[in-house]
Amino acid sequence: MKIKLLVLANTLLTIHMVFAQSNPAITSWLQNTTITGSYYVQGNSTALPISTLVNCQEVSYTANSAYIKTSGIPSYPTGPFLDGNPSQATNQNAIYEIRLNPIQNTGTPTSTTMGPIGIFVNGVALFDYRDGVAWNPNTNALCGGPGNPPCPGGPAANMSWNRDAILAEMDGFDCSKGHPAMGNYHHHQNPSAFDMDLNVVSSICNLYDADGLYAIDSTQHSPLIGFAFDGFPIYGAYGYLNTDGSGGVTRIRSSYELKSSRGSGNTPSQVTWPLGYFKEDYEYVNQSGSEYLDEHNGRFCVTPEYPNGTYAYFATVDENWNSQYPYVVAPTYYGQVNGGEVNSVPNGATVYTSSIGINTMEIPEMKIFPNPASELLTVQVRGLLDHSLTINIVDLSGRIIATNTIHAGQTIGFFETDVLYNGAYFLEISNGKALIRKRILIQH
Repeated sequence: MKIKLLVLANTLLTIHMVFAQSNPAITSWLQNTTITGSYYVQGNSTALPISTLVNCQEVSYTANSAYIKTSGIPSYPTGPFLDGNPSQATNQNAIYEIRLNPIQNTGTPTSTTMGPIGIFVNGVALFDYRDGVAWNPNTNALCGGPGNPPCPGGPAANMSWNRDAILAEMDGFDCSKGHPAMGNYHHHQNPSAFDMDLNVVSSICNLYDADGLYAIDSTQHSPLIGFAFDGFPIYGAYGYLNTDGSGGVTRIRSSYELKSSRGSGNTPSQVTWPLGYFKEDYEYVNQSGSEYLDEHNGRFCVTPEYPNGTYAYFATVDENWNSQYPYVVAPTYYGQVNGGEVNSVPNGATVYTSSIGINTMEIPEMKIFPNPASELLTVQVRGLLDHSLTINIVDLSGRIIATNTIHAGQTIGFFETDVLYNGAYFLEISNGKALIRKRILIQH
């Protein structure tokens, strides 16, 4: 009898291990223990190295949760932050818990809060729409945050008019649309670089070029880019038109719209603070199309990682790929919030060894421009890169002239071609298992 019970227990453990290691909440994280980060300082267009490891350093799991150890530093350069923010992105040494089997909250929805509300697959924190500043009707002025008096009664979240970080802090976002709060680098919005948008609304990338976690590709379902603290996944801006996975790929849309006005009474001046400056300027409007999201900015649908369907949030953008309220998750969660930052990993948790990129024979789609090139050649990966690529410029005799690496969690590699002779070359792109070759021209 004991032998049968032991065999049964081992069988159940094996089933659990196999099931767990196919759960995207365990397998989707970008793990790294060797590559360190970089950052810009104002006035220097060359990113400076730092000794902090990028992306996630360890993933482990139990029967109920995944645990992600992360520095909170992305593989793309951070900074500079031109709004006077004195902080730099610093090592958070954080551990986040993500539930493996998230559950819908059928009661009163839980509001998102200031600070982290989720985590991207590169270990960078997700914040909601707000920035800690609000409007005080007693003084007809802003309160909370740097340079403002405290809000009466406590944090700005207690106020009736909460400032939208995306509009108000535009000058303080780096090229990758992120910035730090007391060293905790984070995104409030779609983590794709400003200069990858169809309508570029910030000039920060002109001097301090960087990339983002992924590049939008309107022809493909967006990658899984993170998880909210209720355990449900977060995708980029594009998905299947229909929730059953049919209908082709389309931009997934927010159902929130700007109100026509703030109404009468003691409300913030629309001259001083235009519509859209505060979260309360938006209202949820129930839309009929399947591509529209619910009040939490999500929907139940089929995705590449969840062929049987899951509730999922989307990082919403408008037709110009500019971030669109409520941006990712907000103002309330869909599920029960059982995850978040924790102090330690439980004893007995299993460490997950990522196999991403080890056996893959696929080279991701990419854009190479300009070609012919004169001073600079850019290689841009479409979607999300989950393993490093080595890229070489090779002359016609097979000699390597220049080399570069696009690391997991990056999207762009650059070559300075003004030092190369005019003529034809090959661009060789390898992931260690497969290699593709593209012909390029250098013309000065």
